[in-house]
Amino acid sequence: MAKAFASQGDMAEKNISFTEIGRDLWAFTAEGDPNTGVIIGDDSVMIIDAQATPRLANKVVEKIRGVTDKPIKHVVLSHYHAVRVLGASAYDASEIIASDTCRAMIHERGQEDWDSEFGRFPRLFEGHESIPGLTWPSQTFAKKMTVHLGKRQIDLMHLGRAHTAGDIVAFVPDEQVMFTGDIVEYHSACYCGDGHFNDWGNTLDKIAGFAPSAIAPGRGDALVGDNMVTAAIENTRDFVMSTYRPAAMVAARDGTLKDAWDAVRDVCDPKFADYAIYEHCLPFNVARAFDEAKGIDTPRIWTAERDLDMWNALQG
Repeated sequence: MAKAFASQGDMAEKNISFTEIGRDLWAFTAEGDPNTGVIIGDDSVMIIDAQATPRLANKVVEKIRGVTDKPIKHVVLSHYHAVRVLGASAYDASEIIASDTCRAMIHERGQEDWDSEFGRFPRLFEGHESIPGLTWPSQTFAKKMTVHLGKRQIDLMHLGRAHTAGDIVAFVPDEQVMFTGDIVEYHSACYCGDGHFNDWGNTLDKIAGFAPSAIAPGRGDALVGDNMVTAAIENTRDFVMSTYRPAAMVAARDGTLKDAWDAVRDVCDPKFADYAIYEHCLPFNVARAFDEAKGIDTPRIWTAERDLDMWNALQG
């Protein structure tokens, strides 16, 4: 039997956790599925990453209503990927915030990404018929934007390229807690198909420079305490570079994409094969690493057609 492409065969429900990682700061996690952050201020609530569909977002709302009845006024998009943004309408927020670059990427490749991701991981699009269309930010910024929920301050920052060109983090100074989106993962593979491998480490250094007491990562368990935070940052760094270096060596000797795939597996399988979505991410990660090593700075747009062409090339 042919191996299923990406996560088409992953239909098992995940156990949801809702963990307080600082005073009135919560991480909605689900065993390696996309996480959502929740910041409760004096007068309202901010969401960090919206889930893939309104139906899935309603699971987040249900958890929020177990701890507060304050209105949800802000949804922050850490980046443009469909699994992070298409559920935004469920929160009925007055403001949707993203980086300038994120908005530009929605214009450039948002629909293609939606079509591609839907085919890769159908379970994450439960209730897809309720998606009203692409999610568009109502506010954007270049480098930094500060939002106040009453007395609570949230600093939204673009610290550098990593998982995408437009990633942002949310930092809550009063609790020294950061919501990183997919720049940091924990015992989950990093999806690098739209990433910037040679910038990622510098962006991780900037995150570490804030000395967060806790992090809500993009996938995986909430990270509370210096040991978990440091381990996750360094593990993410190791994953990214363990993917890039073997692919770059193959590119330097004019090898093929299949050669790069084999070389990356040799290095990464022993360390990361048991990570959530490892097999899902690997072909896209190798393809992007191979491209970057060949000097392609802007990731090529993924489409459903390109997905399958790449997959077929790797099966040969």
